[in-house]
Amino acid sequence: MFRLIGVPNIDFIAKRNIAFLISGVLSGIGIVALVMLMFGKGNMGIDFAGGTMVQGYYDQAVSIDEVRSAVDKAGFSGATIQELTGREQASSFLVRVKETETVNGVSAAQRLIGALTTGFPSATFHKDSEHTIGPAVGESLRKDTFWAIVISVLAILTYIAIRFDFRGGVAATIATFHDVLIVLGVMYLLHVEMTLLLVTALLTLAGYSLTDTVVVYDRIRENLKKFRKKSDFVPTVNRSINETLSRTILTASTVLLVVIVLFFFGGEVLRDFSLAMILGVAVGTYSSIFVASTIMVVWEAKSPKRFK
Repeated sequence: MFRLIGVPNIDFIAKRNIAFLISGVLSGIGIVALVMLMFGKGNMGIDFAGGTMVQGYYDQAVSIDEVRSAVDKAGFSGATIQELTGREQASSFLVRVKETETVNGVSAAQRLIGALTTGFPSATFHKDSEHTIGPAVGESLRKDTFWAIVISVLAILTYIAIRFDFRGGVAATIATFHDVLIVLGVMYLLHVEMTLLLVTALLTLAGYSLTDTVVVYDRIRENLKKFRKKSDFVPTVNRSINETLSRTILTASTVLLVVIVLFFFGGEVLRDFSLAMILGVAVGTYSSIFVASTIMVVWEAKSPKRFK
């Protein structure tokens, strides 16, 4: 069978202590980020913290800097402004502020629209939509997101346990959660706004990581049928990782190519999603080699089961 990349002979398992150290540090940062975000700390988007969003366009050319200046003058500090591309109107914007209070009978959405309208006498602002999320709704969304991730992880554990065995399920679950935590931690350190779109990216990369892990586990299971001696377990795992390395690299490369294009040309709306996917593909590839399989090796060494 033709292979673009040959089968190497790398002892991945021998490097497990270094990999565990790196993973432990990065996962620790992710756990801290998760706890902080669960309590509403950090750069929470209006989906989770509550806020107001207005989308519309101008009938004359207006720059994003001019829009930001008008919004700041109206007292909306820290506003997130995205220029929407690919529309008939050249000056289309999505403006989000973390404010929902009504002042003197005027809602936050009305004040924001007023700022976008009166700030440009020579250009008329046309509102497409407005949306307000209260703090209570944001807190509810945070809880729902947390449980969505927990249920996803449990589903992964169940699936792998049924398809392979319980140990494989635990190892794959740890590896998947490890990937999500690392990406979450990096995004938190970069002060990227936590939105529902970013959560979608985290769940997407969890599925990608699981697929990579299943491919390696399938090859391990096939090779274990050929090598039944207890002393052959570690070499068998190493052999399996090396045999699937070509597929892993090619798959990661093609996915990375797509998300990198999205990052540079997909516009502001998809920028954070694409960044999370770039990080996720890299971490997912690493974990399928150095985390999921090596956890099985360590577990087997401490409590042999497969060769009784």
